[in-house]
Amino acid sequence: MLSSAPTIIPGYRLSDEAGRLQRSVMRELLKRASEPGVISLAGGLPDSALLPVEAYRAALDTVLSEERGVALQYRPPFAPLKTWIADYMRERGVVCDASEIFITNGNQQSLTILSRLFLNPGDPAVIEAFTFTGVQQVTVGRGAQVYTVPVDLETGADTAELERLFALYRPRMTVIIPDFHNPLGVSLSAEKRQTIAALAGNYGVPVVEDDPYSALRFTGASRLPIKAYDTSGQVFYLGSFSKMLAPGLRLGWMIAPAELMPRITTLRESMDLESSALTQRAVYAMLADGVLPGHLARLNAENARRCAALLAALTAHFSDCAHWTQPEGGLFVWLTLPPHINATGLLTAAIEQHGVAYIPGSAFAVGGGAHNTIRLNFSAVPPEQLIEGVARLAQALGVG
Repeated sequence: MLSSAPTIIPGYRLSDEAGRLQRSVMRELLKRASEPGVISLAGGLPDSALLPVEAYRAALDTVLSEERGVALQYRPPFAPLKTWIADYMRERGVVCDASEIFITNGNQQSLTILSRLFLNPGDPAVIEAFTFTGVQQVTVGRGAQVYTVPVDLETGADTAELERLFALYRPRMTVIIPDFHNPLGVSLSAEKRQTIAALAGNYGVPVVEDDPYSALRFTGASRLPIKAYDTSGQVFYLGSFSKMLAPGLRLGWMIAPAELMPRITTLRESMDLESSALTQRAVYAMLADGVLPGHLARLNAENARRCAALLAALTAHFSDCAHWTQPEGGLFVWLTLPPHINATGLLTAAIEQHGVAYIPGSAFAVGGGAHNTIRLNFSAVPPEQLIEGVARLAQALGVG
């Protein structure tokens, strides 16, 4: 949860926005999670050993050999990459033109741009009651009047409540995470995706579809993005190479109406001008060389194995006292404990005395509370460490 109260630093006159923003809770906790001997179930990253290092090295060599210093200059968005993205999205059911694709440094930058495009301080915005802290930073942190929609742990956001909020407040922006939700691990049902697209058009509310995880499906049938059902132009789709290839690439895209591109471009230029020309070209070289399908197949197969190990360990240690989500992909499982267990308060002891780290669900709760919940990551460590980590977690929480 982010605080809406400004932070005062003696000797400095900060803007209201700077005062509202808080450092990411996850970043602070992850510092502790990396201590020697600690098994971390806290991160939101793939295993570094599974990243396509050699493919990226080869792509860089190709780009620098062919384009030399040109690839190291300031350059406009790389047109072949935009064309690849447009083709990729059409395969996913989203009809779009390259002119509607805007290259960014990942979904967090896209969220920041759109919050500046649509929100003034005090404007109404709707986000999910549990959501990634980056979503809170661009809404609560921007000074918006934030309303929350509950999320069902099997079917996703409550669309009846979403419509009530749309009708009552006519929010200036809404953010939904449709696939393998961070932190909940749930995916939005196909019916709800259609409903949300229709609500966006009917009420004229921009819906931001924050979708970094959909390529990480390891079981079940893929679902069309919300954007695939959009007939009004009110659904703004955000995609990223950070999860499907590598987080450190910091490269993603936004799909938005062409008529808004001049405004979006100007807002982005006020931040960092443009995305790295070298990174865009290297990523395109990997994609053109056919790296992605094989990489995703290997990554998702391994993540499936790790998720199964985590779920089996939870069954062994928590089946009598807790319940958890059953993700079909992504990176996360959401664990709900009995109300008397304060996972937030027990975190320090879990790390220092039991050697296990996790993210308390309270870090994602927009309205606070939820101290009996935990987000668990299964992608960053191998199965044997996941099994041992859950055993340590049970001891730390007093249920093992």
